[in-house]
Amino acid sequence: MSHFLNFDNVVAATELMMDDNAYGLSKRRVTISTAGVVPAIDRLAGLSDVSLAVSIHAPTDELRDQLVPVNKRYPLKDLIASCNNYLSHLNDKRVITVEYTLLEGVNDQPEHAKQLLKLLRQLPCKLNLIPFNPFPNSGYRKPSNEAILRFKQIIVNGGIVTTVRKTRGDDVDAACGQLVGQVDDRTRRSQKYLSVLQLDSASESLTPIGES
Repeated sequence: MSHFLNFDNVVAATELMMDDNAYGLSKRRVTISTAGVVPAIDRLAGLSDVSLAVSIHAPTDELRDQLVPVNKRYPLKDLIASCNNYLSHLNDKRVITVEYTLLEGVNDQPEHAKQLLKLLRQLPCKLNLIPFNPFPNSGYRKPSNEAILRFKQIIVNGGIVTTVRKTRGDDVDAACGQLVGQVDDRTRRSQKYLSVLQLDSASESLTPIGES
């Protein structure tokens, strides 16, 4: 999923947010998040200077093809190039926010962190690590705190600013992705999509944020 698939309306909304005669928000406080629709990122470069966040969730094409299917059309090499091109059109020193949901035993191992560090060094960026929010039938689990901190430290030691996102609402099963996981889907058709929905919903949004 990507809000870039609704490109014209999304861009119009961000311009309204930043317009002095409307909400008047700083361009640093309005972010468009995407799973990586490369043509839309390239198109945005000529129309807006809004901040950009990209959901990576995997350090290699092989793994990302499974977790973020759009990667099959727009692989990491093309995505990184598109993000660098977007930054080149900005008149300041902003960086790309990279979102990475940690899944126990899937993408949270030290080797994954080292692969991710190698990838991120190709792009001026900061990293948001998002521990997975477990919910029924997702097939994934949240890593241990030790695994999360170990992963973060590898990236930080490599010189990338890294934040572990604090999840709100998980104590009452109301955090990102958990409510949808509680719906009784009698057709069972949506189960295989819950995991992808969980990954995307953490970052596929257009929202004012307080980070600079």
